Amino acid sequence: QVQLVESGGGLVQEGGSLRLSCEASGRIFNIDAMAWYRQAPGKEREQVAAIKNGRGTTYANSVKGRFTISRETGENTVSLQMDHLKPEDTAVYYCNAADWNSAEATFYNYWGQGTQVTVSS
Repeated sequence: QVQLVESGGGLVQEGGSLRLSCEASGRIFNIDAMAWYRQAPGKEREQVAAIKNGRGTTYANSVKGRFTISRETGENTVSLQMDHLKPEDTAVYYCNAADWNSAEATFYNYWGQGTQVTVSS
C-alpha cells in the first residue's frame, strides 16, 4: 500500500502563486507516473498536469504556461508550481500516483487526501 501526502494549499489573491507538494511513502514498487488532479464544487475531477518516467509532462489547456509539474529523478515526490493564479483555479487538488508492479504486470493507482486551493478576485 502506498500513501500520498499533499501539502502547500491555501488562500491566495488572483495573480499570486502557490506550490503544492506530494510525497509518496509505503510499499512502493516503481512509481511510473505522478499527476495532479483538481475538483471544483459541482464539477468533475480533471487532470491538471502529469509527469511520466521518460515520457515528459502534459498539462490541461487551462493551465498551460502558468503551472509547472516537476519530479526529481529517483524521488517519489512531485510538485506543482502554480503561477498567475485565477479564481477559476479554485478547487481541491489531489495527487495521484501510478505504481507499476512488474511481478504482477499491474499498475496500482493511488490518491492523496486532497488540499484546498482558493484564489480570491
